[in-house]
Amino acid sequence: MNQWFTHIESLTGLSQAIQVNLIQSILTFLLIGLFLFFLKKFIWKQSGNIQTRYTSYKIASYITYALGLMIVLRIWITGTQSIVTYLGLLSAGIAIALQDLIGNLAGWVFIWMRRPFKMGQRVQVASAIGDVIDIGLLQFSLLEVGNWIDAEQSTGRIIHIPNKHVLTTVTANYMTGFEHIWDEIPVLITFESDWEKAKSILTEIIENQAIDVLKSAKKSIEASSHQYMIKYSTLTPIVYTDVRDSGVLLTLRYLCLPKSRRGARQDIWENILRAFSKHQDIDLAYPTKRVFNHLTEGKGA
Repeated sequence: MNQWFTHIESLTGLSQAIQVNLIQSILTFLLIGLFLFFLKKFIWKQSGNIQTRYTSYKIASYITYALGLMIVLRIWITGTQSIVTYLGLLSAGIAIALQDLIGNLAGWVFIWMRRPFKMGQRVQVASAIGDVIDIGLLQFSLLEVGNWIDAEQSTGRIIHIPNKHVLTTVTANYMTGFEHIWDEIPVLITFESDWEKAKSILTEIIENQAIDVLKSAKKSIEASSHQYMIKYSTLTPIVYTDVRDSGVLLTLRYLCLPKSRRGARQDIWENILRAFSKHQDIDLAYPTKRVFNHLTEGKGA
């Protein structure tokens, strides 16, 4: 064995001690990889719940990586003075050359300690909107919603965002604290329509739609009041009246769950169309053009 180390040293210039350290480090990484491979299979067999699988494997992998790093450092560093010197040089080098890496790791620590969002929650980071499907050491991933798809439904794309952005970019969480969002539907009717009757019909529709949502919204506010100063004077839906160039604008404002927005809008619109079809004195407004033929008007005169 010593002859083999001596032969390698003559070829590479690496001392026997360094060769031994390299072999031990490589074996450590191989053992970590094998351990995580079999650990993942074990967790997947023990649990059928996706959330439990993901969380268990993430926690176990982080602990394993930390232990592996400690073992490798122990292999290469001996003596207290050497450790202090090494850590000083390492921290200086990292601060200069690995700013993005440090920022991403700091962002990961912030995510796990402050919990600005959790797995499965819908968030917006800058212009990206999606449901959180993975949180890693350097980046988190979103299943994108919105973009070219109406009403914030899934596009099927996965967006990877560096963790450091949670420290420097405004992050909006749709589901932390108050778990509902306000949505509005504008309904434009003609000036000739009976707008008071139309408003009464819309109010009835929106109130029937909101019965179940109001119960969960009140519970949500009560639960979030322990952490956030969230206060609404009213949670009941309302219909606002306004005037536009081509008609009377009636705007329905109501609460809904973030992931149920499109379905709620569909139900409301279908109820509106059915209700308005029963009344001859209510018509939806739409842009129109009038064309005047001056030659025809002159002949008629």
